[in-house]
Amino acid sequence: MIEKRIHSLPLWFFQNLIKYKEIHHFVSSRIGGFSNPPYNSLNLGFHVGDNPKVILKNREKLALVLGIPLSNFTTAKQTHDCNVEIITEGLRGSGTLNYDTAINATDAMVTNIPNICLMVLQADCVPILFFDLKKKVIGIAHAGWRGTVRMVAKKTVSILKKKFQCSLNDIFVGIGPSIGPCCYEVNLKTLTPDGKTFDIKSEYIDNYRSGNKGYFNLWRANKIQLIQTGIPEKNIEAAEICTHCNHDTFFSYRYEKRETGRFGAGIMLSNL
Repeated sequence: MIEKRIHSLPLWFFQNLIKYKEIHHFVSSRIGGFSNPPYNSLNLGFHVGDNPKVILKNREKLALVLGIPLSNFTTAKQTHDCNVEIITEGLRGSGTLNYDTAINATDAMVTNIPNICLMVLQADCVPILFFDLKKKVIGIAHAGWRGTVRMVAKKTVSILKKKFQCSLNDIFVGIGPSIGPCCYEVNLKTLTPDGKTFDIKSEYIDNYRSGNKGYFNLWRANKIQLIQTGIPEKNIEAAEICTHCNHDTFFSYRYEKRETGRFGAGIMLSNL
């Protein structure tokens, strides 16, 4: 990824996506907004206890800097699951002004309609952006450990194939900042309570220790999941930026050990 400061607001962009004029995309940070601690300062999440008026002000600033009307942003009530919603014109702007209107129980969205900015929110979970250059289709997914073990990335690719006839060779993917394998210690029994949900392989777990503990590599797990769908590895860019290590730049729920804000990741088709 590369960082750019636009009107003093730091934003991150995937190098494999930024070259395409057919889309706009971004990953925001926690810097440059108006929220007070513990949500300081560019909190974009209505659902975390922050002042809604301040959150709206933060979103307005982000939209202004990006040059995207706030009414084009579309968000969901994320549930750490694998539900994928196809976004139609009637869903444009869902969740923009308040949490009540966000798309219910959804962790991934896809659309082929221009000027709808799909945005997910996170504070350690992985944002995953998708773009099919040929079919002009975009997608975005929010994958924490639950979304990862429930294979939300794989399901998003399946929707792109089945509903939009996307070719796997034409799909480009960006895996954004999240908590890294340096900091994400987990109990493996928690990841696979029934022993069947997710095949935990050694390449997903770093520094495995006795007692079924190790460090979950969300970046690698999601990348392997995408490669197994048939997307070429060369089409996938992983930021490998740890939100826990970089908690001054990105929100990290695990570092704060309490409620905190949410940074955003978004993608939108241009109306060329």
